[in-house]
Amino acid sequence: MAKQLDLLATGKIIPTALHSEMERSYLEYAMSVIVGRALPDVRDGLKPVHRRILYAMHELGLTPDRPYRKCARVVGDVLGKYHPHGDQSVYDALVRMVQDFSSRYPLLAGHGNFGSVDNDPPAAMRYTETRLAAIAQDGLLTDISEATVNYANNFDNSQQEPVVLPAQLPILLLNGCTGIAVGMATNVPPHNLGEIVDGLIALIDHPDLPDRKLWQLIPGPDFPTGGEIIGTAGIEEAYATGRGSIPLRGVAHLEALEKGSKRRRHQQVLVITELPYQVNKAAWIEKVAELVNQEKLKGIADIRDESARDGMRVVIEIKRDGNPQEILRQLYRQTPLQGNFGAIFLTLVNNKPCQLSLREILTAFLEFRETTLVRRYQDELAHATGRRETVAALLAALTNLDQVVEILRHAPDGTTARGTLITELGINEAQANAILAMPMRRLTGLERQKLEQEGTELGAQIERLAQLLGDRHELLKALKKELRSLKRKFSDPRRTKILTGSAPEPASPGTPKTTAKPKTEKAIAPPLITDSLPSDAVLIVTQKGAIAWESPPKPPKLPRKLEDLLILREPIQGREQVMVMTESGKVYPLAMDAIPSSGNPTPVIQLLSPTVQQKREPLSHFFLPPLAGDHTDLLVVTEQGRVKRVGAADLAEITNRGAVLAKLKPGDRPQQVQWVQPGQEVAIATSGGRILRCPIDDEQIPIMGRTAQGSQGTRVRKGETIVGSVAIHPAQVKEFFLLTEQGYGKRLPLKELRLGQRGDIGTQALRFKGSDGYAKADRLLAIAPLLPGLTKIAVLTSTDRLLWITVADLPQQGKEGLGDRIPGLNRDETLAEFIPTILY
Repeated sequence: MAKQLDLLATGKIIPTALHSEMERSYLEYAMSVIVGRALPDVRDGLKPVHRRILYAMHELGLTPDRPYRKCARVVGDVLGKYHPHGDQSVYDALVRMVQDFSSRYPLLAGHGNFGSVDNDPPAAMRYTETRLAAIAQDGLLTDISEATVNYANNFDNSQQEPVVLPAQLPILLLNGCTGIAVGMATNVPPHNLGEIVDGLIALIDHPDLPDRKLWQLIPGPDFPTGGEIIGTAGIEEAYATGRGSIPLRGVAHLEALEKGSKRRRHQQVLVITELPYQVNKAAWIEKVAELVNQEKLKGIADIRDESARDGMRVVIEIKRDGNPQEILRQLYRQTPLQGNFGAIFLTLVNNKPCQLSLREILTAFLEFRETTLVRRYQDELAHATGRRETVAALLAALTNLDQVVEILRHAPDGTTARGTLITELGINEAQANAILAMPMRRLTGLERQKLEQEGTELGAQIERLAQLLGDRHELLKALKKELRSLKRKFSDPRRTKILTGSAPEPASPGTPKTTAKPKTEKAIAPPLITDSLPSDAVLIVTQKGAIAWESPPKPPKLPRKLEDLLILREPIQGREQVMVMTESGKVYPLAMDAIPSSGNPTPVIQLLSPTVQQKREPLSHFFLPPLAGDHTDLLVVTEQGRVKRVGAADLAEITNRGAVLAKLKPGDRPQQVQWVQPGQEVAIATSGGRILRCPIDDEQIPIMGRTAQGSQGTRVRKGETIVGSVAIHPAQVKEFFLLTEQGYGKRLPLKELRLGQRGDIGTQALRFKGSDGYAKADRLLAIAPLLPGLTKIAVLTSTDRLLWITVADLPQQGKEGLGDRIPGLNRDETLAEFIPTILY
């Protein structure tokens, strides 16, 4: 008879309290969800599913320069290799990384239907295609290897996957993150890349930087769908404690129906161009229609969606007796057009969920980035050192070639030959193997030169890497250099405005929460139509492209920061708009009543139509239209030397859609735009130091239509560009000042330039000083007239330093003069940019 299993024997059963077992099991499950699925890592800002998608695509070679591949292929790789969960959850995560209305900086590029702000579902994964975006390739995957980050086994131990990606940018803050775990949640808002990089560099230079200074560099979230943040109290609370409520609303403006409409000519419409982050447009329109039908929202005659590829546009027609201001207030109060973004900076730090402040997130990222750099440089140093030993062995073999040949000739086998080489040449085993594997072509003289050159380069590389690893200051300089490079490549203007002075005060941390809705009606809707600006109002545009008006005008002062420099400062004098020109030669009008006061300067791009914002086209010039009765024309000079005059009447009828002011050839851009009058002259300067002085009249520079390309102003030689052009009156301007890239400057009398004709080669107005006397190792950087009262000019140096030059320090020289080295420049410092600023 078989022996029965004794389940009740002593030691077989361990008595355990039910509540203890449930608590332990639940905590294990909760931590598994928290660490493995729901919360991002503070280092690369990614959840495991996003990290695995990016790494799988990296392994597949889906780089930005390669063709798109089916999303089903990517999902299959992720499921089979790294992420043993549902295919739909992986595809949903992939789709979100493609959507530009969900991610501030999408990490993937998509081809096909990936959904919309109307909550339309994406197409099935078998139809859509994807590949890595440039920011993902350069900012997350460039340095990935087992030398820079740790790897771990995948779910079935069949291969390795990275524990974290070697992020060069804090993706957690750039794209934000939303996740619901067991008993906790995270909701990090997205931010602007340029502002985050500025904050990181400031913390590297000043680790004890006060929070207020840091918040000035990073003023608040920057949502992909734009919108307006009301006040800074919620932002500051979130940044200081890791949790806060940020009031956010959409953007609306008032328009009149077009004259050709069948409806009343003066009927008003509210136009919604931006919705708060994560608000479903179709559901919002349905909500508004429902409130109108229920008579809870009065004064609305019709609502329609006119959105297109170039941006959002929801039009709300207002009844004759409707009040636009009151309707807008009701929309803010009763619909998701205004709401609160509950920011929670909850993230994983060493696999533990922690609620961090803004400073703590940035500091944790910098610590991780420094560690990654050290590991990368150590790996590069090890490889360079090993390679230098190999090169040294090959050179030693070539030097003792007869001895090596003799050893090989008499050696019975490779092992004996290797041992003899080690003994007689004093090398190690790896070097001996390199000599044995050396091909016969290495015996040529050219190959020997290549080896010697490689050895020299390896020595310099090893010295540089040792310096980086041995000097933390040099390491941090390299880190800052990488950050600035990524900023130049991927930074873009802020999309979300921050309205100061209109937010409700948040409750203190110790104040009990209430369910009552804060009363914000008094300040939620600023006037849609402003009163006329003060008579002494002055329009100002900063070097960074922010615009505002001020009254009364502030006294002149000398700015010390680049963002404080003014490139335009002119009295408004009753003008109704300012003209904004893009690098493609198109001009858009910007109404004066849309420009904020100097207390809240706003990037110009945010005040233009959604069409312009969607194109993200760089802005080139700003100018005010002429006053009534002024006999002026607009002179346009391009970088390829084209010149044309446009009559002021051609600019009078430009609508918000813009109009082409100069039809440019591929690669050409506007260099100067300036109002001119009869009797003036124009001086056009090339980078080669030539200046053409030409009269502005109907014979030399005739008036042309807006779409004309213009005539060739001066001939541009190969490698040259137009670096400056100025319109002057000979009776008022007697001198120019010239600056070169290598840091030389001089004042040039106007009489030194002969008066030529359009198309001439001009006068060689400057000789360049190089290391060998008159070698052409320099280029002309800028030309500008010495106007009455001008005492200082601003330049940006190669080290991103703002330098003020006293005009009196520049020598007056003729066209043969070399100029003098500009005072205040360091030895290896050059000039990067001349800034035509206005002293303020």
